Amino acid sequence: MPETEIPPSARMFDLVTAGWTAQAIGVAAELGVPDAVAAGARPVEEIATEVGADAQTLYRLLRALAGRGIFAELAGRRFAPTELSETLRTGVPGSMRAWAVMLAAPFHQAAWSGLAHSVRTGEPAFDHVHGQGAFAYLTAHPDDGRVLNDAMTAASAGAMASVVAAYDFGAYGTVVDVGGGQGALIAAILAAYPDVHGVLFDLPGVIADAGGPLADAGVESRCDLVGGDVFAGAPSGGDVYVLSNVLHDWDDDSCVRILAACHTAMNPGGRVLLAEAVLADGPGPDQTKWFDLEMLVMGTGRQRTEEEFRKLFGRAGFALTRIVPTGAPFDLVEAVPE
Repeated sequence: MPETEIPPSARMFDLVTAGWTAQAIGVAAELGVPDAVAAGARPVEEIATEVGADAQTLYRLLRALAGRGIFAELAGRRFAPTELSETLRTGVPGSMRAWAVMLAAPFHQAAWSGLAHSVRTGEPAFDHVHGQGAFAYLTAHPDDGRVLNDAMTAASAGAMASVVAAYDFGAYGTVVDVGGGQGALIAAILAAYPDVHGVLFDLPGVIADAGGPLADAGVESRCDLVGGDVFAGAPSGGDVYVLSNVLHDWDDDSCVRILAACHTAMNPGGRVLLAEAVLADGPGPDQTKWFDLEMLVMGTGRQRTEEEFRKLFGRAGFALTRIVPTGAPFDLVEAVPE
């Protein structure tokens, strides 16, 4: 039946129960059901034994998900993989498993329960619900921290090749990855551009365990690992300062401080390059508008439009030069000192 022929109340029912679907998907992903059925149809009893679940309740979960196309239900209480279930497998390119698990995690669900507080007050829902900011909470609850980090890593991994391919890093001598975590992005850049030198910069506690992707790519000899706080200053001598999904975590004043630190540290002729989802300015559907609500719930950050980026750059002494589409969820926003 065409959507226009579906009663509005039925369409609204699907929308307001979307949270049920997300929760059910997250549970199936966390249990490992998509991996268990990857080779073909299996009875629910076999699946339950493998993933450590009760067969009767797992059947109730999977038949509901099959109605959404996540799995295929066959005769004899058997379930088979579908295109959608394949996206929830472990270790496949573009896997959504870690993201699904995070969205269903109690700490994240609880934060979104405070959305009304954020809308009324402008304050982060996470702080209101959990009694402390996300960074402090996740430090004190490392299991939840790993769930969030896994989701962020997975989200970035799918876009990394597109980011590297969209920009000519080979035109510069030293690339500084600010807030680069374990080093996956700078490793990809150095692997693609053998004449470039890299600097991986993050908090000392992060840097202490970083560098695995650099070693895996065989580029560790061309990358310095530097621990520090960008609010106190960025590593000097860089030609390109890359910030991948860093500014969206922060309010405008903090973003200006981060950009100003890069401005002070960079070589003459240097530039900053943001890998961020640029928010469409105007009406119409845009997935980034939902990521913006995620930032509202989780902290003081936000997604920004091109004009909002332009204003941030101006306050930090930069001029926005161009936005480079990558074909991925992230665009590349380039700016140079004025």
